[in-house]
Amino acid sequence: MSFNEKVWDLCKEIPRGRVSTYKILAEKLGTKAYRAVGNALNKNPYSPIVPCHNIVDSQGHLHGFANGLKVKRILLENEGIKIKNCKIVDFENVIYRFK
Repeated sequence: MSFNEKVWDLCKEIPRGRVSTYKILAEKLGTKAYRAVGNALNKNPYSPIVPCHNIVDSQGHLHGFANGLKVKRILLENEGIKIKNCKIVDFENVIYRFK
């Protein structure tokens, strides 16, 4: 399985209405290659089935999405996630950490 496929598989574990971070994904994969995680997400051909829109930075800010930040925001809000000024509201209560 390629690195990208491992990233996409992890994204599928994130429950609807929750988000995770580039850093958390990388750590779960045993790497510090946070940018490589972002690159894998950008190449995700299975969005939104593989919910790469649920990945944000470590402070809860929305960043890059192949379909644009407006679409990312809409997808997250449709899952009940509140966003203000491109940042997840109540971030600590919606963050998902893998077991």
